[in-house]
Amino acid sequence: MNDTPGWASPGSAPSDGQEPGTSTPPEPADRPGGTQPADQPAKNPQGPGPQWSPQQPPPGQWSAPTGPPNPGQAPPPPPPGPGWGTRPPTGYGPSGPAGHGGYGAPGGWGGGWGGPPPAAKPGVIPLRPLGVGEILDGAVSTMRTYWRTVLGISLTVAIVIEVIVVLLQGLVLDDSASTTALGDASATVDEQLDAMGSVLLSSGVIFLVSLVGTITATALLTAVTSRAVLGKPVTTGEAWRDARPQLLKLFGLILLLLAMVTVVALVCVLPGALLGGAAGDALTAVGSIGSIVVAASLLVRFSLAPPTLMLEKQGIRKAMARSAKLVRGSWWRVFGIQVLSLIIANVVALIIAVPFALVGAAVSPGGLSAFADADTDLGWTYLIVSGIGSVIGSLITFPITAGVAVLLYVDQRIRREALDLDLARAAGVQGYGTPGTTPGS
Repeated sequence: MNDTPGWASPGSAPSDGQEPGTSTPPEPADRPGGTQPADQPAKNPQGPGPQWSPQQPPPGQWSAPTGPPNPGQAPPPPPPGPGWGTRPPTGYGPSGPAGHGGYGAPGGWGGGWGGPPPAAKPGVIPLRPLGVGEILDGAVSTMRTYWRTVLGISLTVAIVIEVIVVLLQGLVLDDSASTTALGDASATVDEQLDAMGSVLLSSGVIFLVSLVGTITATALLTAVTSRAVLGKPVTTGEAWRDARPQLLKLFGLILLLLAMVTVVALVCVLPGALLGGAAGDALTAVGSIGSIVVAASLLVRFSLAPPTLMLEKQGIRKAMARSAKLVRGSWWRVFGIQVLSLIIANVVALIIAVPFALVGAAVSPGGLSAFADADTDLGWTYLIVSGIGSVIGSLITFPITAGVAVLLYVDQRIRREALDLDLARAAGVQGYGTPGTTPGS
């Protein structure tokens, strides 16, 4: 018997049901009523049983008869349409629950395979596993769709950060004279150590201020992005009320991750520094490379802990455990997407900030020549103008980095835990996940 479901192709060879050694094939099964054409004898002259006409068209090229049908003969059935036949009676046609093109619709089985029906998209992303471009586009779409809230949060936090940094640099940390020893070959060891300590103090204070502002912006923008996935807007006040209970835990989580990285660096580098000499230098170089690898592994492993802590209202330890579980098996993918987003955000920020820094140096008393001299104090003009450029750059970096982290968290949960079903119910998508409305994957 032919294995093709439903029907056999016209002009095909006889079925396997023919007895071996027989010279006459059986009559086609689809001839209506068992009637014979007028020009064919009713009986085989050599024996009983019907016989095909000796004149047959080549296989696979049957055509409908052009002449009038014989009296009393039923008209032949219409030829099958393209594809695999008729549409199933339920579920997947144009009148199906979700209105997607189905088996019998254009793009379905009746007109060639057109892929699965599109997934629901109540917000900035479709509710299915996401590609790299869709994650980046979702972060940008959040910024574009809810620009009042996103830019309001980013602008407020960036202005506060830059005001504090400018004041610290202009009033407290303006000690450029102490850094001249770093480039002076005749300086003593004590002078170089003092200069290095001054640089580390200035950089550390500025880093901590920037870190506090970045964490605050991330917490608020996490609430905005999570609502944007559902297509629901959120005001700045609502974002603050949602993020405030978890804000201190988020600070603790970030500080814990920084402490882990610091400990790893010390453990890997300290033995070479204590050994000294050529062997110590070689050991320090190897330890530095090892510290980078271990620190990167830990940071990526726990990179989804901040959105987990904010959205699942978890503690620090449980958030880190959840992040490790979500990242397991997808380390390289998470690493690549986050590095790509950081490169894009920081390149855009530099494109904006560098011209402001050059303009600030040009209008300063020393001019552009003083910009290249690390020992020259450029003054308040440079600090203010370059600070404006940094604020504008932060308007890009804050939403992209926070948005990518949240969407990456959502994507990993969709892949591992079918979070798209819960998101669809929360967004009010009717019939999502029921039979006949299978989303694309």
